[in-house]
Amino acid sequence: MEPTGSNGTGTWRLRVVHTTGYRYQAPVVQSYNEARLTPRSDRWQNLVVTRIETTPPTRSFRYTDYWGTEVTSFDLHAPHTELKIVASSVVETGETVKPVDGASWADLRSEAVLDRYGEYLEWTRYVPRHKELGQLARDTRKGLKPHEAVLAVSKLVHDRLTYKRGTTGVHSSAADAWQAREGVCQDYAHLTLAMLRAVGIPSRYVSGYLHTKADGKVGETVRGESHAWVEAWTGGWWGFDPTNDIEISPRHIWVATGRDYADVSPLKGTYSGGKAAAIEVSVEVTRLA
Repeated sequence: MEPTGSNGTGTWRLRVVHTTGYRYQAPVVQSYNEARLTPRSDRWQNLVVTRIETTPPTRSFRYTDYWGTEVTSFDLHAPHTELKIVASSVVETGETVKPVDGASWADLRSEAVLDRYGEYLEWTRYVPRHKELGQLARDTRKGLKPHEAVLAVSKLVHDRLTYKRGTTGVHSSAADAWQAREGVCQDYAHLTLAMLRAVGIPSRYVSGYLHTKADGKVGETVRGESHAWVEAWTGGWWGFDPTNDIEISPRHIWVATGRDYADVSPLKGTYSGGKAAAIEVSVEVTRLA
């Protein structure tokens, strides 16, 4: 998602329509897929209604994965040359998320925290250990409380990286983005995670959507795409958007969390048949109230 302006205030009701279309060079005879497109219903937002439809129709079932994300699994066994997935949801978003000042650096090093949140301190392919980033994170956190360090690291990533499409790809890591000094929201999130984990702050990747207008009018539809930001644990979980260097506001719609993008990919699966010739994705976000 491209950088936007400051936050909106109050609570919003939003409708999101996320459409993905695939076309294949030859008929696909069987397809197995997972969709992580259902917004969360928790203390930050209320999921009013959600629906995922496919063309051709498929058999589907839902389950909650290890990270707490609702997954819609569907398979198709009739030959097809096109597949369209439309995820529609209405959510009521909450107040702007504020930092949690509830843990000291000693608390973060405690056995209880390391045991409970250790998975959000691990290195991954997208968030690898990186000597330069680690040193930069340690320098940035000096004299700061953990929640202040989250804000400082997010600002540093926002300031050091230039938002640019095409430099990085869906498989790029935080190290790749740092070397290029360019990237998109996925890269901003991965870079922030790499630095936070380097100083021992449990942190996770968040996928979702963002209404692009802080002063969005009721009934107005904006076009966008999936967005990404981070959550950190500093005595409680709270989120921040390093791409825009802003708080998580009523304009943000939370969908999935995990260690990195691999845990929250909106659509993934496997199929047997012709090579995919084209993939089209569109997202429309409408403020309803």
